[in-house]
Amino acid sequence: MLNRRFIQCDVFTSMPTKGNGLAVVVDSDGLSDEEMRAFAAWTNLAETTFLLPPRTTEADYRVRIFTPAHEMLFAGHPTLGSCASWIRAGGKPKTAGVVKQECGVGIVSIDLSGAAPAFAAPHTTVAGLPAGKLLAITNALDIGPDRIVRTAQLSNGPVWQVLELASAVDVLAADSSKVRYPEFVGVGLIGAHPQGSDCAFEVRMLGPSSGMSEDPITGSLNAAIACWMYGAGHWRRPVTIAQGTRIGRRGRLFIRHDSSTSTVWVGGHTCILIEGTLTL
Repeated sequence: MLNRRFIQCDVFTSMPTKGNGLAVVVDSDGLSDEEMRAFAAWTNLAETTFLLPPRTTEADYRVRIFTPAHEMLFAGHPTLGSCASWIRAGGKPKTAGVVKQECGVGIVSIDLSGAAPAFAAPHTTVAGLPAGKLLAITNALDIGPDRIVRTAQLSNGPVWQVLELASAVDVLAADSSKVRYPEFVGVGLIGAHPQGSDCAFEVRMLGPSSGMSEDPITGSLNAAIACWMYGAGHWRRPVTIAQGTRIGRRGRLFIRHDSSTSTVWVGGHTCILIEGTLTL
């Protein structure tokens, strides 16, 4: 047992307790896989991260990401929350203004130069949503075909079944209790708010493996959606996305596309709520 630096933060919000909570073990050297899994299950948060020395000279640190049930190759709010925690604990990037995070999908860049830190979305594979999965989702949620704009199956580490609906009202009307893990996994809904609203779109992620009714704010899902939308030409300008509204959260994701590099950037604020030491 060692005393290890520990931070608990709230990601994708500027209002503490209104984002997506993340536990971060800053000093994770020497912990076994089983110890990491056990602690992640104990925190009972959607994700817990463990920071380690990088295995490549390009990276500033390495992160391992665990849900209460399994390890993840990549996730969005753990990326921004881990970065904020690493900096809070005294970390300094090798390149000013850019943090390089090593994780299961490789090196992920985090841009610190804007109003909110933003990670570069990893490569996303876009495929058609299988008809059987689409039918199961729409039947469960009672979504009529006239309310569906487009669909896709997206993969950027996790796999997402995404439906763009006709409006944010349609997205918010969905009953999350009807789409639960393990029968459904990673169901993403997106719909547009009226022009002139604070946010351009509303997003929900149903069927999370954490066992929650829905995920509060899902950076990796939003990253995948953004790659799909910008890649297909449906989006051309920066967008602000709301998530967590139905469960009392105020998640905000700031998304932009750099056409010169074909990079999608997903940004958000992090609030540090708890910091101290952990005996583990």
